[in-house]
Amino acid sequence: MTTATQDKGVKIGPGIDDVPRTMAESRTTARASGLTSEAVWDHVARGSFAIISYITPSGAPRSSGVLYKAVGRRLYVAVAPESWKARHIARTGSVAATVPVRRGGVLSLVLPIPPATISFHGTAIVHKGDSPQVHSLSKELAHLLPAERRTSSAIIEIVPEGTFVTYGVGVSLNEMRDPKIAGARVPVTTGTRF
Repeated sequence: MTTATQDKGVKIGPGIDDVPRTMAESRTTARASGLTSEAVWDHVARGSFAIISYITPSGAPRSSGVLYKAVGRRLYVAVAPESWKARHIARTGSVAATVPVRRGGVLSLVLPIPPATISFHGTAIVHKGDSPQVHSLSKELAHLLPAERRTSSAIIEIVPEGTFVTYGVGVSLNEMRDPKIAGARVPVTTGTRF
């Protein structure tokens, strides 16, 4: 469906509701071919870098690259307590995240192979670095938050919700060229801890 605005006659492309059913069906097929929530969580647990997005108090979108540690179906990010990330995320309690998954091994050094991605939205809680919640995870978070930085840092705890939207995860490099095959939606599960 294409519409034109009354004052400028500008054409606007199809909206998300206008996407043909076949794309949604292809993503279901990709999921049915073997990609599971557990497999997606394994990729997230092996990673350490993500892009998190959030909204400022004025409604402007922001994104930042962060280092994270996955512990028990949650991601933890160390930030300065007065940083934009800590202040803005604490205000809304919501983030979106994308975790790049490197593909191609040595071949990616020669050919332009994009990373696969795992995207999701979630609830975010900002903790003081020396809070009891963070202290109970001090061993797991030691490389993100050394003891000498606990009082001068904040930890953002991210709890993924809803659905993982993946691209290029669980498919061959050749299949990554076809969006119908490479994309999948997998429910986020919060069961077993790592």
